[in-house]
Amino acid sequence: METTCLTADSPGNNQLLYFTSTSLTSDGRTLVMISDRSGDPNLVARDLSSGRERVLTDNREGWLKSYVYFDGRPGVGFARASISLDAPRGIAYYIQGRELRAVDLDGAIRVLAQIPDGQVTAFTHVSGDGRYVCVPTTDARALDGPITNNKPDHNIDARVVAEGLNSYLRVFDTQSGVEVACAVVPRGWVTHVKFAPDDNSRILYNHEWTATERGIRRMWLWDGKQHHRLRSEGPGRSRDDWACHEMWADGGRCAFYHGGFNHGASFVGRWQRDSGALSEVALPTGWKRYGHFTADPTGNLLVSDGYYQQADDPIGDAVSSTCGVWISLQRVDWQAKTIAWTPLCRHGSSWKSQDAHPHPIFDHTGQHVLFTSDVSGRRAVYRIGVPKTG
Repeated sequence: METTCLTADSPGNNQLLYFTSTSLTSDGRTLVMISDRSGDPNLVARDLSSGRERVLTDNREGWLKSYVYFDGRPGVGFARASISLDAPRGIAYYIQGRELRAVDLDGAIRVLAQIPDGQVTAFTHVSGDGRYVCVPTTDARALDGPITNNKPDHNIDARVVAEGLNSYLRVFDTQSGVEVACAVVPRGWVTHVKFAPDDNSRILYNHEWTATERGIRRMWLWDGKQHHRLRSEGPGRSRDDWACHEMWADGGRCAFYHGGFNHGASFVGRWQRDSGALSEVALPTGWKRYGHFTADPTGNLLVSDGYYQQADDPIGDAVSSTCGVWISLQRVDWQAKTIAWTPLCRHGSSWKSQDAHPHPIFDHTGQHVLFTSDVSGRRAVYRIGVPKTG
């Protein structure tokens, strides 16, 4: 399949939104991306037919300190980790300083709400019906202190637990801006939130970078009343495993995730909402190159930017030895515990910053995969077709 650079003529560095959000409007006509063409990060909408681009936001204050951008400015700037796109309505939600904002494809900006003082933020999410946006916040003490290479010198989760710090699932009405819910997550550092596609009362969330019990503390569900742990110890599962990147799929009927068993093998997992059943499939021995997984609209096909390997893959520096080099597809047989892998292309991205993670996503038809790469020396958005089967 041929790879196309969608932003070849765009100035500056351009990248997809974080992969918990789509970057495409539902009609597939408009790509919403993060760009630094002005010297500061902003949102840009690109018409994929004409190539016309519109800068949607007006940030001139750098970027906000948050997860994963620890080197940002406290309380000031564009929150690069905050954007989520309401694809049917063409509205992007983001944080500027302490303001939760909405912007449409014409660049009309509304201020919805104020983020409370003493809080730091992370990746947000808008509900499938467009009614609510969830902003995870954490007591700011969690990130206080010196950083080295954009990472705090202290163990954040250990501090959160030891000092009794909290996170909050803050749900705002997208019309009025009223905070309609605020679920406290005691002694947890929450950085990812995702509404169930079919139920805006259910929010999938995480405990980030857990210092202990990594295999059972990562994945949680808030059902509007209670917090539910999704992965517990059991046959083949240990609290000493690790798991990450939980993502809704199949219209909210299941969630996919990945991680590593304590004995060393990497795995892809599925949690089923109706039964709570877990199924985890080990990857081939030695396939440990880090990546991310997302599902197509049917939930039958996964795409990843990691793990898959070929004998002639580059190995040398720390990044190429530990991070994936391929965009590949996976068709998983959860009963037989097998995975059929289909390589699409080498993405060539350096992985040297959060912004250079490929973070592949399917388009709304499932016919293409989009990803970010800095293979050309600057970040750009690429697209490749999905081979037809059957």
